[in-house]
Amino acid sequence: MTGELSEVALSKQDLREVTAFAAACAEVVLEVFEGGQPDDSRPRDAVDAAWAFARGGERGKALRDRAWAALKAANGADSAAAREAARAAMSAAGAAYLHPLAKAAQVKHILGAGAHAARAAELVADDDGNVAAEHLERTLHRATPIVVDVLKRFPTAPSGGGRVGELIRMLDADLRSLTLTE
Repeated sequence: MTGELSEVALSKQDLREVTAFAAACAEVVLEVFEGGQPDDSRPRDAVDAAWAFARGGERGKALRDRAWAALKAANGADSAAAREAARAAMSAAGAAYLHPLAKAAQVKHILGAGAHAARAAELVADDDGNVAAEHLERTLHRATPIVVDVLKRFPTAPSGGGRVGELIRMLDADLRSLTLTE
């Protein structure tokens, strides 16, 4: 092996589908963040920007800035659950920047919002792993055949990443085992 990474074919429509999936995953836990920080719209703005791209908008500075702003909101959040909810929003906006490199780390762009959202729900429920599992089950139903197809173009999710990494790997394995039709 020469050390060069192969490229994965990704169309703009693929990126829009992945971003819509990520936005749908993140928006279900926005209230976790907003409950403690009702005047901080940065995570909601990131999800809104992700939806705007998914619905035909362009990737650009505003989308990237909203992703970074959601991350800053996460860093200043008042609870671990709120931090994870804001990271889900950041991941939703960041999904639009999935790179066409056949690297396992790119799977985080596809599944990060779902995993952070599941972790937020789990933390709200006093670290109840059953809640995370139920949340991941609902996340599976949000995935379109295109999202699953895009995921399967990449290597499986990488090791590490703590509990969120574990949730990413669980979601990755479950989505890869699905047989979906359009």
